[in-house]
Formats: sequence, structure tokens, C-alpha cells
Amino acid sequence: MKARGRRRDNRRRDASASLEQWVPKTRIGKMIQEGRITSIEEIFTAGLQPREPQIIDTLLPDLQEEVININLVQKQTDAGEKSRFKAIVAVGNRDGYIGLGSGKASQVRNAIEKAAADARLKIVPVRRGCGSWECGCGKHHSIPFRVEGRCGSVRIDVIPGPRGLGLVASEVAKVILGLAGIKDCWTRSFGSTRTVPSFAHAVFDALKKTYSLITPADWVA
Repeated sequence: MKARGRRRDNRRRDASASLEQWVPKTRIGKMIQEGRITSIEEIFTAGLQPREPQIIDTLLPDLQEEVININLVQKQTDAGEKSRFKAIVAVGNRDGYIGLGSGKASQVRNAIEKAAADARLKIVPVRRGCGSWECGCGKHHSIPFRVEGRCGSVRIDVIPGPRGLGLVASEVAKVILGLAGIKDCWTRSFGSTRTVPSFAHAVFDALKKTYSLITPADWVA
């Protein structure tokens, strides 16, 4: 645990150093550096798409990373087999934002760094609430309604749960749901759930739909 904590501290220091040296290349990055954009909500409200990982690090400084999976992949070339590592990384602030990305490299650390940068570019907001008929507290501890996520042959249902239930899910799903800020819910999964990349992306797909689906409350509004 101490070694893992040191690695996280080193990553934070590396991220801080890269932000100090960051020279924006996109319009959004320049607007942030000029102070014209001060929150990530402004980006999503305007329908903008971040193209630089540093944008997310600037607007969400308390972002956390978790490595979901690392696999060794091989590719046949004219010179023989070429081996590379493929990493799946999830990032989130445990308060309504989650991203999931992948990266390949000849070294594990480089693969993780690429996956973390890709996850930042794919970060999305997660709608939270209390959609459980058993609770009805109105606080943002679960999701407001049932959502379904798919990837390949994997399908997962995320169902609102009452306060105090916890995350009734597999370890991979617990990590992603926890980074998104969801504390209580049930999950049901179908298909080849042992395929970790597909399962992780299915959970991520379900969380993305919390803002894409329309609820009866939205119709009234």
C-alpha cells in the first residue's frame, strides 16, 4: 500500500510539472489559460470537445486514476512477432465525472500514461440522484433511473439502490462506479463478463447514458 501511495504522489507531481510547462495548442486550451473558461461545466454546456489532457487536469485538479487491466498483445510483422502492452485506465473525481481510455506501448508505464491521457479526453459527466423506491432521500448517492450499457457481447444493468446498500457489483465495476461518485446501486451483467476490457467499457457506456436518456422529470421540465 505504501508503494502504491508513493506512485500516486509521483504521478501528481509529474502532472503538476506538466501543467506548469503546458503551452495550449487548441482554442479551448487558450481560453482556459486566458481565464475565459473556468469550469468543466462550461465546456459540456457549450458542446465543446477537449483535445488536450491538460484541459481536464486544469479544470478537475482532484482527478484520480485507476488501472483497470493490462494485457500483452502481439502483432505479426515481416520481422517477426511484435509484443506490446495494452492498458485500460479509468479516471474520475468521485463527484460526477468519469473517463475510460486505453493505450498501447512497448513498456507498461508508457501504456498506462497513454491510456490515462485517452481517458481524460473521453471524460463525461454522470447524472446522480436517488432513483430507488426504497429510499427517496433526494440525495446524490446513486443514479436517478435504471441504465443499460453494452460493449461487444457484454451487457450490464445499473439499478438505483437505497442509501447504505453500497456497490453490489464486481471489482471492476466497483472501481469505475466509485470514481464516478456513485455509492449505492445494484448491477446485473450478462455475456462474456470475464473479458475485462469489454466489461469495463459496458459499465462506462451505462454511465454515459445517465445524461443521454430522457426521464419523466425532463418531460415535465
